Amino acid sequence: MSEIKVVRVHADVRQDQTVTTGTKAWELFAEDTDVIAARVDDVLKDLSYELADGDVVESVEIHSADGHDILRHSTAHVMAQAVQDLFPDAKLGIGPPIENGFYYDFDVETPFVPEDLDKIETRMRKIIKEGQRFSRRVTTDADALAELAGEPYKIELIGLKGGAGAEDPDSMGEGASVEVGAGELTIYDNINRKGEAAWSDLCRGPHLPTTKRIPAFKLMRSAAAYWRGDEKNKQLQRIYGTAWETKEALEAHLHRLEEAEKRDHRKLGRDLDLFSFPDEIGSGLPVFHPKGGVIKREMEDYVRQRHIEEGFDYVGTPHISKEGTFHLSGHLPYYADGMFPPMEFEGANYYLKAMNCPMHNLIFRSRGRSYRELPLRLFEFGHVYRYEKSGVIHGLTRVRGFAQDDSHSYVTPEQAPAEIKHLLDFVLGLLRDFGLDDFYLELSTRDDSKPDKFVGSQEQWENATDVLRTACEESGLELVPDPGGAAFYGPKVSVQAKDAIGRTWQMSTIQYDFNQPEGFDLQYQAADGSRQQPVMIHSAKFGSIERFLGVLVEHYAGAFPPWLAPVQVQAIPVADAFSDYLYDVARRMKLQGLRVEVDDSDDRMQKKIRNAQLQKVPFMMIAGADDVAAGAVSFRYRDGRQDNGVPIDEAIARVTAAVATREQV
Repeated sequence: MSEIKVVRVHADVRQDQTVTTGTKAWELFAEDTDVIAARVDDVLKDLSYELADGDVVESVEIHSADGHDILRHSTAHVMAQAVQDLFPDAKLGIGPPIENGFYYDFDVETPFVPEDLDKIETRMRKIIKEGQRFSRRVTTDADALAELAGEPYKIELIGLKGGAGAEDPDSMGEGASVEVGAGELTIYDNINRKGEAAWSDLCRGPHLPTTKRIPAFKLMRSAAAYWRGDEKNKQLQRIYGTAWETKEALEAHLHRLEEAEKRDHRKLGRDLDLFSFPDEIGSGLPVFHPKGGVIKREMEDYVRQRHIEEGFDYVGTPHISKEGTFHLSGHLPYYADGMFPPMEFEGANYYLKAMNCPMHNLIFRSRGRSYRELPLRLFEFGHVYRYEKSGVIHGLTRVRGFAQDDSHSYVTPEQAPAEIKHLLDFVLGLLRDFGLDDFYLELSTRDDSKPDKFVGSQEQWENATDVLRTACEESGLELVPDPGGAAFYGPKVSVQAKDAIGRTWQMSTIQYDFNQPEGFDLQYQAADGSRQQPVMIHSAKFGSIERFLGVLVEHYAGAFPPWLAPVQVQAIPVADAFSDYLYDVARRMKLQGLRVEVDDSDDRMQKKIRNAQLQKVPFMMIAGADDVAAGAVSFRYRDGRQDNGVPIDEAIARVTAAVATREQV
């Protein structure tokens, strides 16, 4: 055997090594049991990959992001094998990793029930214990078609590949396509102890070395799902599962899910009487009840004032527009699928607006502009409508009609870096005021392999991306790349915030747009008298008010801080005789702008306290004979603490201060 040279990268340590031909990637990392795959020249490979001269080989640990995906996709294969062992007539769809788990789609005659999932789990454990080896082999389209003749959905995937490139992941619904890769076609066999293929699947990989490397998994649920995410296709049965690097990590994840279920904003929205989704109005179109309206108004009042303080002018635009407006912006050519169908009226097509920027452009264009006016900042609570498919609608966090705290800054190219920094500082300060303070940034850029989905030149994109990247780096926050995630008109940075139980939510966005100013022929007069085109910077601080409210409900588990709470003080008399006393205290509090209710129902005092606790009221104000005699009240807090004999003036001051300082009581 001859010698070859490779670069081994492990634990961020690079080392030149000389190895013999035929050396496998696993041999470089044999001492580390956490390594389950390799990245060779930036391409993920199985540990069985045979090294070539000059390869740069990096370890992929099971607890890393790529490691999680490989673990979960391998577990999906084991699940599919178990399903076909138990249900031989089941036909295979796709089985990608997704956030925190995986799924696999099956065409079966009868939908799965929980008892089926128990049987599948049991069979999976047997397969895992057997230590079946994941073995990759390259095949041809013709051979794959013959081998998979009984798998119609796999046949379709091979047809989509067309022998030239990968299918469009956007057409696959949830999760990227993992079945067919660009270039060569590959199949993975699960090799049993006899050296035979116990099961096979069309897949580009990579996978774990063996099934024994699956430490902990659980099947979660089954659901119906249209093939390739298209409601025109057949409805399949999807089984969801999760897999983790240790049993402890699995238990922690399941605990987070339990906590998330308790915090589900849809349930809390009903329990706290905040909002609802009447069928009569339509899916994804929420209505806010009085208590939810209080929170929504507080949010709007706060962010409106903050925009004014940050130099924005408040504007208003209609909900519909003639279609020409959206041709000028580029949305109809590039975003038509996300918009509701047009309405014909007086010989013209009108669209419900899916965004506010085109109308703000028309405000800018309504008269001549001078460089002295820039930055010109426009802001509104613009109601927009998105044609979301029914399967993705989810409470307030994915709706069809919502209000954006939408702003657009028109600046000179030279002003763009400072304006983006200004917007980023504004956004982070606002989120902190709402109790979110754990962030990282995500920079979404163009996918150069799909130039037809983006407008503008390479130079424009590079310049815009550099401006955003620099502002992000100067913030000191972690910056995560999101290649291909940009809007068609320019790159964007999004603020990713963690909530109280560690879940990450995409919140505010800032986007650099060089396209729409050109489409609308926006101009300003420069200092030298020439006409110049401004840069347009989009920014939504909440993203949408509805979604942000849903996130806050879950972040606080419905126990809002006093300044946001629908009812800030629940007054509870020990007996009816003390109701008038508390009504007088409540009146004085209301004069200070506080939201107070007096519970004068026939319920016993302990039940009134329990009701206030269930409604998550920050302050319970109780009065009995001793309190009346002393001109005082007793405070009971949500956490069970109680202060007795608090003078009325001090009680009012205490609540007023908690509201004014946005205290997290």
